[in-house]
Amino acid sequence: MNMNSQLIKYENRYDGQVKAILLNSPPSNVLTAKMIAEIQAALADSEKDAATKLVIIGSVGQNFSFGASVEEHLPEKVGGMLPAFHRMIGDLIGCKVPTLAQVQGFCLGGGFELALACGFIFADPNAKFAVPEIHLGVFPPVAAALLPFLGGGFMSQQMILTGERAGAAELMQAGLVTKVCDTGGLDAAVAAFIDKCILPKSASSLRIANQASRMTLADHYSQWISKLESLYLADLMSTHDAVEGIRAFTEKRQPKWTGN
Repeated sequence: MNMNSQLIKYENRYDGQVKAILLNSPPSNVLTAKMIAEIQAALADSEKDAATKLVIIGSVGQNFSFGASVEEHLPEKVGGMLPAFHRMIGDLIGCKVPTLAQVQGFCLGGGFELALACGFIFADPNAKFAVPEIHLGVFPPVAAALLPFLGGGFMSQQMILTGERAGAAELMQAGLVTKVCDTGGLDAAVAAFIDKCILPKSASSLRIANQASRMTLADHYSQWISKLESLYLADLMSTHDAVEGIRAFTEKRQPKWTGN
C-alpha cells in the first residue's frame, strides 16, 4: 500500500511482519477526518496481509496526538466526523492483528482514545494523558465506553469529569498502560517486546488468540458507542454550552456558560 498523503506514514518492518501507522502532522498530530480515513485504510491493509503479526500506532515528533480536530466538532461538521471516528476506533478494537500504541509527549482527547483502543500501550515516562473535552463543554464518547471497562469507574469519572492530566506511571497502576519505558528507551522497549513476544509466534495463531482476548471488549464497545454517540449528537449538541465551548476554543476566547 502506498500512502501518498503526508498525514500518516505507513511502514513495513521486520520483513512485513510488523506494520507501523504513524501520525505525521507534528507537533500536534491532530486527528482530522482525512487522517482518520487514512488510518482506517492503513489498518485494513495491515489486516489483509497474512504475514502481519503486529500493528503499531505511533507518531512523528515529540507528541502522540493533541486529539481530534476541535474545528470539526462544530455543529455543521460533527455529525459526519464523530461517527467516522467511532467506526475507525471500532475497526481498531476489532482488528484481528494485535495492536500496540507507542506513546510519547501529549496523548490527549481523541489521541488518548486511539491509544486506548490498542491492545498494548508502551509509554515514555514523561507521556501525559487526558481527555480534556469537559473544558470545552463536551465529553469523549470513546473514553466513556472504554475507561470503565478497562480501568474501572473511578478512573473514568476522574478523567472525564475533571479533564485533568495523568502520567504514564499512574495509568499503568490503573491497568491502562502496559509498560512505562526508561527515559529515551521507548523504541528499544518496543523492539525488545517484538523480538521476544511477537516474532517467534505463528501469525495465524496470534490473530485467533487476539480475537479471543478482545472479543468481550469489542462486544462492549459496539453495544455502547451508538448510545454514547446519540447522547453526544442529539442531546449534548442541542445545548447552548456545548456549541459555545467549541466555538470559544476555535475563536480563542473564554466560553460564556449559561447552564443550558
